[in-house]
Amino acid sequence: SSPRKAGTEPGKDQQADDSNTKDLNSWENLPSSSQGKTPRSVAHEVFANEVNSEEVKSAFQDFQHSDYEDLFKETTEGKNEHSMRTAGGSFLRDKRSSEREGLAGPSQSVSARLPGMQIVSERELTQLAQFRPLIFSFHEQSAIKNCFITLQKKVGYEIIQEFMNLQYKSLPGEFNFGNEPRNRDKNRYRDILPYDSTRVPLGENKDYINASYIRITNAGEEYFYIATQGPLPGTTDDFWQMILENNCNVIVMITREIEDRIVKCHHYWPISMKKPLELKNCYIVLENYQILQYFIIRIFQVVRKSTGTSHIVKQLQFTNWPDHGTPAPVDGFIKYVRYVRRSHLTGPMVVHCSAGVGRTGVFLCVDVVFCAIEKNFSFNIRNIVAQMREQRHGMVQTKEQYCFCYKIILEVLQKLATFK
Repeated sequence: SSPRKAGTEPGKDQQADDSNTKDLNSWENLPSSSQGKTPRSVAHEVFANEVNSEEVKSAFQDFQHSDYEDLFKETTEGKNEHSMRTAGGSFLRDKRSSEREGLAGPSQSVSARLPGMQIVSERELTQLAQFRPLIFSFHEQSAIKNCFITLQKKVGYEIIQEFMNLQYKSLPGEFNFGNEPRNRDKNRYRDILPYDSTRVPLGENKDYINASYIRITNAGEEYFYIATQGPLPGTTDDFWQMILENNCNVIVMITREIEDRIVKCHHYWPISMKKPLELKNCYIVLENYQILQYFIIRIFQVVRKSTGTSHIVKQLQFTNWPDHGTPAPVDGFIKYVRYVRRSHLTGPMVVHCSAGVGRTGVFLCVDVVFCAIEKNFSFNIRNIVAQMREQRHGMVQTKEQYCFCYKIILEVLQKLATFK
């Protein structure tokens, strides 16, 4: 699962005419990610909390929209409660019903829930979180206990040292496409760019989006993802084009739109149950959604304008990651990861936070390890993170996030080791 070697290097001979000078000034004003190091060919430090003013304006307009019925509700009120909202997907229903034969991806095998139906219960989520290996004999449980003891001994200095060693590892890779003047405004942070060798190309012209294919191999099995930044107002069309072209049925969103008064992600789905989001090539229709204690489930119909065919996509937004630090307790995140895995049907999982490297990397690591545990496979956290970093710069961005990977995996192993 090493990335392909970098190919052509466009944009190198474009120098200082007036338009490029303007592009460079715009590039310098892009915020940097809060934790990451600047990849080669990108310079000039700027204040990390700087935000594009147009995006802020757009975000707050969304929040003030009178028809907005899908606002995130803080979970501080009644932590044990959850609510459900539903939306009727009547938009273009007559047109779609006459063109069923050309449906894309998962819409052939699964349909959106009818309005009013609960998508998942707390009981189901609890059962998903209490998973066990396929073979769970006395011998296997002893092996799990030994694994738990081994990993627990590393807690503290050894884990941090392991993370630091990963930081110092030199990785080959070029960022030419992300650095091209015409693509710079498509990056949320100027120091988080996809490698040319693993970037996700769009359309026949292989246009640019800040997204990377990531393939993680463990015990002979491959896990396939797209790691990407939170969409910007100007990249929302590109984001949904990527979803359709890669036949993805799951979007994993691990951020809120605004955190600590900073825009982390553009609101790239319909702001109202009643009004679809119209984009250049498609409509996004909200069919159903459910607000749970730790995350929100939304089900969309993505309707192509050119053909009228539709594609069902489930978005799962984790809402309990604090502005600084990592989730506590970990049970909610375990339920979330397991429910995402159960929801996946076609294409790579699309996973994003704000920059598409920190929380995104944590999710990928934990998902692979959970699958390994369930199948009685061995795993190596350091190796998994190292594979990710070969394919996207800075995956699992901080030592706190790296320690959290160990913490959540130890939590699962401890329960299995003591299960009677």
